[in-house]
Amino acid sequence: MFSRFFKKKSPPPAAPAQPAPPPEAVDPIPAPVEPAAAEPIPPAPQPQAEALAPAPVAPTPAPAPAQAIDAAREPVPAPLAEPAPEAKPEPEPAPAAAQAPAPVPAVEPEPAPEPAPAAEAPKKASWLARLKQGLSRTGQSIGGIFVGVKVDENLFEELESALIMADAGLEATEKLLTALRARVKKERIEDPAKVKAALRQLLADHLRPLERAFDLKRTQPLVVMIAGVNGAGKTTSIGKLAHTFQRQGASVLLAAGDTFRAAAREQLIEWGSRNNVTVISQDGGDPAAVAFDAVNAGRARGMGVVMVDTAGRLPTQLHLMEELKKIRRVIGKADAAAPHEVLLVVDGNTGQNVLTQIRAFDAAINLTGLVVTKLDGTAKGGTLAAVAAGSQGVRPIPVYWIGVGESLEDLQPFVADEFAGALLAE
Repeated sequence: MFSRFFKKKSPPPAAPAQPAPPPEAVDPIPAPVEPAAAEPIPPAPQPQAEALAPAPVAPTPAPAPAQAIDAAREPVPAPLAEPAPEAKPEPEPAPAAAQAPAPVPAVEPEPAPEPAPAAEAPKKASWLARLKQGLSRTGQSIGGIFVGVKVDENLFEELESALIMADAGLEATEKLLTALRARVKKERIEDPAKVKAALRQLLADHLRPLERAFDLKRTQPLVVMIAGVNGAGKTTSIGKLAHTFQRQGASVLLAAGDTFRAAAREQLIEWGSRNNVTVISQDGGDPAAVAFDAVNAGRARGMGVVMVDTAGRLPTQLHLMEELKKIRRVIGKADAAAPHEVLLVVDGNTGQNVLTQIRAFDAAINLTGLVVTKLDGTAKGGTLAAVAAGSQGVRPIPVYWIGVGESLEDLQPFVADEFAGALLAE
């Protein structure tokens, strides 16, 4: 009897021996099972035996203690080791989620190449947009005429007024309207938009004699003499041209021949430092002597281009115009073929006064080209049509560059078709 009694009590020590904590440590989720398994074990062994019977019957609480008791009776911990890996694969998706940011840095460098094409595109497109914006005053006055109208004589009369107001001059206006009337009549154009397209083509053809590429490599050094009135942007244009010539592979030397205006030499030296270009200058020296030294230095150093800045002056300042002629003669003594180019910088906002400047400087130093600046302000732009038509006795001198802003990239070669489109807001 006692032996049977002790045999029956022997299971209880096995029950405390069952390390209920190990399975609890293995499964951190079923925390509430700990009190349920611990409470029935200490009081009496018989209820445990009773619990063994209903264990398979109970649907929810039984499986956890039944598994624990089976694990305690069967010393083989194999089933305990199996749930452990089953619980571990669950955290494995966490590293997978942690790996999700790994592709994120791969996506971050992708936007880096995006700005590269964005930086290349604006070079030409943005400059044309700024040109159209600078000439928007003329573009709106001329381009707006073709909206909601009939192709009749009233349209041509409005066009005539708009072209004259845009500083195109009488000669250019009459020439353009005569050709436009003939084309409309010949092709029987009745759509105002097609009349506008025809006017753009005629205007581009009219301006095309002014379009000429600047030949940078025809001789070495290429001596360029630059003149212009004060405030036209002459010194700034020299700095931009130095940048442009360097990008085309030519070495540049500057001569500070503007000894008349205060701080002109310092301004040119500043542009030289920006472009890493040497500037030949003399404090209060003779501008002709500065130009002579610069040409000789350019030849000795094998420079590609020598640009000579001169004092800004008005055509009515006869003594300064005589000094300008002297600079040209002295440059010819340093190089018999020089200066190879004589450029005049004109402000595009001065309207018909540009024609007076061109005529006076051309008579004094025989101009070879023009640089038109400040077309980003209130410039009307029609003056170039007047130059092409030879208004007021002006010779149709080529326009090498036009400027629409202050940055180095804002000075671009003159293209007749682009300029005609900007004048008509196209």
